[in-house]
Amino acid sequence: MTVAYEFKLPDLGEGLTEGEIARWLVAEGQEIAEDDPLVEIQTDKTTVEIPSPAAGTVTSILVEEGKVVPVGTVLVVIGGDPDGQPPAAVPERSPKARVTPLVRKIAQELGVDLDSLTGTGPQGRITEEDVRGKAGPSEGRREPLRGVRRVIAEHMARAHREVPAVTWVEECDFSGMDLKQLVPSVLKACAEALKEFPELNARLERDEIVFLDRYDLGVAVQTDEGLVVPVVRDCAGRSVEDLGADVARLADAARAGTLKPEELRGSTFTVTSAGKLAGLLQTPIVNHPEVAILSIGRIGQRPVVRNGEVVAAQIGYVSLTFDHRVVDGARAAEFGLAVISRLEQR
Repeated sequence: MTVAYEFKLPDLGEGLTEGEIARWLVAEGQEIAEDDPLVEIQTDKTTVEIPSPAAGTVTSILVEEGKVVPVGTVLVVIGGDPDGQPPAAVPERSPKARVTPLVRKIAQELGVDLDSLTGTGPQGRITEEDVRGKAGPSEGRREPLRGVRRVIAEHMARAHREVPAVTWVEECDFSGMDLKQLVPSVLKACAEALKEFPELNARLERDEIVFLDRYDLGVAVQTDEGLVVPVVRDCAGRSVEDLGADVARLADAARAGTLKPEELRGSTFTVTSAGKLAGLLQTPIVNHPEVAILSIGRIGQRPVVRNGEVVAAQIGYVSLTFDHRVVDGARAAEFGLAVISRLEQR
């Protein structure tokens, strides 16, 4: 009998304590070689493909796709005798009731007898959907919250729960700007203004405000999988043209799902613009652990008063949401006006 290798969810760095099984790249009974693709793990930053650390037969897959488990959880057993695994590694009560500990717990909470179910998972394993389906009828189509959408939901809920947020709004005249360079121009203007208002380029860690001396700004990008925020480095020290090339590259990678984990980490402030879909203005949610986020509403021809006459101008609304624990309202307004002043002069 070969020795079984229990593969545990590894520590993926950046202080992460858990991960979601996004997709298994193997099946039970499959022969794999060392370093063959094994599983995709979704963290709160990105999706990481993990290779197999051992060669052999995939004996048991212990965690279903879509489940979130802590670092150190045994995910899969490679090699060994599938019938000789200890109960902790392969939880099962009978051939009809092969389940993970999480599904067993859900069944207990819902009062579902596992022995009465026929599993629809790999090799007849009972899934969470099997248990919930037995618990009673439900209205409407249900779809598990998983992947990027789960991460977004958790992130937004935490920001809403922890951050006492206030949004400041003012109009900006974009008539003198090349709107094709809107996002990099906003990045540049924000980075320059952040030097004057360091409390907006900061983090709140327990009872300390950490003022950051780098200007690595996140850019919100909408993808088919949800919203991701890649990071544009050194926005204060680079030209608008250089920043524009980086924004385009990161946006393409985000939509293709090929961003590297380091390209999603370490932002100090975030900028968002939804273009024609933006609406007049937004009240964006702070990208925790940052303390502020700036958004640009839809820009269009609107009437304004210039020298006592009504004229048409390219007007858009700038919204700044900030953490009121760290940033005072007056300082936030001064920062917003400093950004607008730079944009109107470009």
